[in-house]
Amino acid sequence: MILFVFEGAEREPKIFKTLERLFFGAGERIVCSFGNNIYELYRQLTELDGDGDIVSVLRENDAQLPAGIKSSDFSEIYLFFDYDFQNTNLTLGQMNERLQEMLEMFDDETDNGKLYVSYPMVESLCYTKQLPDEHFVEYTISRNDCMERSFKDLAREFSFYGSLNFIELPDFGHRRPGKKEIARVRQNWIWLVQQHTSKANFMCEGVQRMPVDKEAVSQERIFDAQCRMYLCDGERIAILNGFPLFLFDYFRIGFWQ
Repeated sequence: MILFVFEGAEREPKIFKTLERLFFGAGERIVCSFGNNIYELYRQLTELDGDGDIVSVLRENDAQLPAGIKSSDFSEIYLFFDYDFQNTNLTLGQMNERLQEMLEMFDDETDNGKLYVSYPMVESLCYTKQLPDEHFVEYTISRNDCMERSFKDLAREFSFYGSLNFIELPDFGHRRPGKKEIARVRQNWIWLVQQHTSKANFMCEGVQRMPVDKEAVSQERIFDAQCRMYLCDGERIAILNGFPLFLFDYFRIGFWQ
């Protein structure tokens, strides 16, 4: 049994539902939402002082989990949260200190869980021109931009597609997607995996191509590269999303070639 924990209750589970239909076979997966940001999760875990885990925190926040289930019941745990550049409750230094600790805590899906971060938030998926976008490696965003305007709006205006519909399949209850639509959405995801992992590899290894080693683009190495290449020179980060990097990690490397 696998647990997927998302920051939001609507957008991220909907994205994952498409990924399940495109890339995953049968299996028992539980999806739930924390309903708050990564820094609030950090605060709640810290208050437990080592006496709790992600499942106990989810229960305290009324997440929809089966009765009686424990962390040990899951063979793998994955968490998806935003960097939340626009957060005004913490300084940038406080955000980075907390995120570093969270990445160290959630670095193994078979133990505490594995955290995937979207910079600055999940809508970075649609921050692209028509796929494949050869300039994606260049895209960054400042904290000031995210504070002055919603990144959701900025991404929608920048995007060739205008929304996340280009990577989402409709619910079966609404209508069944045709084979051409499934093939189109699947191809868009393959391009996104290639774009985001190639960009991550450029940040971590200095080479803009698909990584040959998954550890080269680990979440901790990506965060270190963000701090080194962008945040140290100003309040700016490279646009990058956790979902394509999760897909890259989950399947063998040759799957995406």
